[in-house]
Amino acid sequence: MYDGMDKPLFGEARPRDRYLNYFIGGATVILVSETLISSLIFPDFPPAAINVFLAFIIALICVSELTLIYWYRQGDVDPKFRKMIYFNSFTTVLLCICANVYFHKKWTNCPDNS
Repeated sequence: MYDGMDKPLFGEARPRDRYLNYFIGGATVILVSETLISSLIFPDFPPAAINVFLAFIIALICVSELTLIYWYRQGDVDPKFRKMIYFNSFTTVLLCICANVYFHKKWTNCPDNS
């Protein structure tokens, strides 16, 4: 089927892996976008600079993660880094959850600092 230089670098990607990559990347982008919007809207207007700064840093982490996913899909990154991509996406999601809890002040037993 393949001859010479046309053969894929790491073999054929299974559809399940491709859909998993799309799902993880899409879910991470949606959550990061929601975090960025929440930093600009909550808790009040005008937004606190620390909230916007935190969301901007999370967005930068997401951009680097998407770049790594793109390189992996192109075959430029060794397949052993797939687990690292999943781990980084998971930690980015956790960071977004923590930021959103901070923005919306959903914790209990903590005094309001206003």
